[in-house]
Formats: sequence, C-alpha cells, structure tokens
Amino acid sequence: MRSALLARMLGHDGIRAVARAAQASEATVRKGVDELEAGEAALGRVRRPGGGRKRVAELNPGLRPALLALVEPGMRGDPMSPLRWTVKSTSALAAELNHQGHRVSADTVGDLLRKEGFSMQANANTVEGTQHPDRDAQFRYGGARL
Repeated sequence: MRSALLARMLGHDGIRAVARAAQASEATVRKGVDELEAGEAALGRVRRPGGGRKRVAELNPGLRPALLALVEPGMRGDPMSPLRWTVKSTSALAAELNHQGHRVSADTVGDLLRKEGFSMQANANTVEGTQHPDRDAQFRYGGARL
C-alpha cells in the first residue's frame, strides 16, 4: 500500500517509477493503486498461512538426528543447566552434513541448534596489551623475593 500511495503522489509515470525503485512489477503497483482508489483496506497478510517454501528440517526428517549425532560427542555444558554448546562451528557441521547427503547451510545448522537449546557462542581471543618496558625487572624482583 505504501508503494501505491507513493505512486499516486508522484502522478504521471508514478507507477513506473515506483515499480523500478522497488524492483516490482508495474502490474503489482497498479493493482495497489486501484485498490487504494477503490477504498479497499490494506491487507494485513498477503500470503496465506502455511504458504511459502517448507523448512529444510520438514523436507528432510533425517537432518535433525544426523546433526545431533555430530554434535553429541563434542557437546559441552552443565548437565543440570539448560545451556548447551558445541565446540564445532556451524560451517564445519554443515560441511559434514552435506558430505552425508543432507543439503544444508551453516545458517540453517545454527537455527536448528538454537531450536535444540544450544547457545551459539564463539571462542573469544584475548588481546594482550603492549609489553611493559620493565618486564624483566619485574620478574627479577619477583624471583629474588622467593
């Protein structure tokens, strides 16, 4: 509806300009303008519930068990705590799953792991400060005191 309103405000050639800017079909923008001029209320939802592409896990029921089998040996976390994580990266897991015949991306692996209660945390490297100019003197002093 916003595109239709903008097209109407632009006047002549507004539909074409909005369609190009939005990378949409002129027919789609024209339909929106017609609906706007007819006084029809904007639709809250365009796609019907359940429409669109199905999730990979729904299309491939063996994916979730295969992922969990890869993660279980390297799983970390307190057994009493709901927080779990793995030492394997999502890209490494996706590569192994693809090798097994499951077409899946690293992002999808991350989504599936989150749904299973895994925390997606990367290892953090600590950044050391610059070396103190009297470092050797500090160690010599500490060694002499022992």
